[in-house]
Amino acid sequence: MPDPIVSAAPDAFDRDAVKALFALPREELFARADAVRQQHMGDEVFLRGIVEFSNICANDCIYCGIRKSNKGVRRYHIEDDEILEVAKRMQGWQQTTIVLQSGEVATEKEDARIAALIARIKTETTLAVTVSAGNRRREVYARWREAGMDRYLLRFETSDRELFAYLHPDCTLDDRLRCLMDLRSLGVQVGSGFMIGVPGETLDILADNILLCRRLDLDMIGIGPFIAHPDTPLGGRANAYAGDTDMFFAAVAALRIVNPRSHIPATTAFDAVFPNAGRDLVLQRGANVFMPNATPGRFRRNYMLYPDKPCVDEDDTQCSGCAAARVWSIGRMIGVGPGHSIKTR
Repeated sequence: MPDPIVSAAPDAFDRDAVKALFALPREELFARADAVRQQHMGDEVFLRGIVEFSNICANDCIYCGIRKSNKGVRRYHIEDDEILEVAKRMQGWQQTTIVLQSGEVATEKEDARIAALIARIKTETTLAVTVSAGNRRREVYARWREAGMDRYLLRFETSDRELFAYLHPDCTLDDRLRCLMDLRSLGVQVGSGFMIGVPGETLDILADNILLCRRLDLDMIGIGPFIAHPDTPLGGRANAYAGDTDMFFAAVAALRIVNPRSHIPATTAFDAVFPNAGRDLVLQRGANVFMPNATPGRFRRNYMLYPDKPCVDEDDTQCSGCAAARVWSIGRMIGVGPGHSIKTR
């Protein structure tokens, strides 16, 4: 007989139903999430290499290490030719997507530069291209889409408007959601997500975060523990679930059950809280994507969004080998092909 939670359609869930998932014994919740993942996404784990191509940011999010007011950051911008060299190496590492991630700098010069970079990657490699560079106008997203951008990642971070405004003085939650709607209207595969355990978060807010992901019908959902950089206004503030760190995994498991056909990555922040094991556990509790760091080694310490970020002393070759080994070690297989959304639109 089918498991009623494993088989439930996403529309069957409301806030109380999501909160009921958190009331389950943790091992039962994790097992159910893994069953949903296997049923809908299979056993493939897609490798998507992240290139943090610039840490220059015009925003002042009060938890982020590269916020514009942090004067202790050495700012950098990786040249396009070096990014292309990394992208070409990725093809031999079974990484089928490059994720171009940066701080937010919404200028005509930067918008044009990113469009040209996307076009070069699509011309000179076989990689899918995901971009994560913050809020932009619809015409900018359209320009990047025309250049070949396949996906865009823009996390909403919290569904609570007051909490969002506190965390992000430079924009509103409605601004962020408008960007996601613009991307969807352009035919871009849309990724978003949230931080788990922002100070002030309640279980109701966490459930609403998961439900917002469902309502947005996201192609990819990235979530990870809230960790504030020490050189920010929230530095030193504890995660809302600091006394129950299994809640981080419970959030991933509930997310998978409520969003069965979305790609869910095992994000790097889990390894910061659970060194060398966090992302492995996430893959066994609902996730199906692994995102190794492909940023050239000499830049990594300058893209420190939060403290204790793993892999900052490695290079892209080391990270690629480690990622593959971790996937194999838990009995999963590395995904073949671009790993595009399985949703039909």
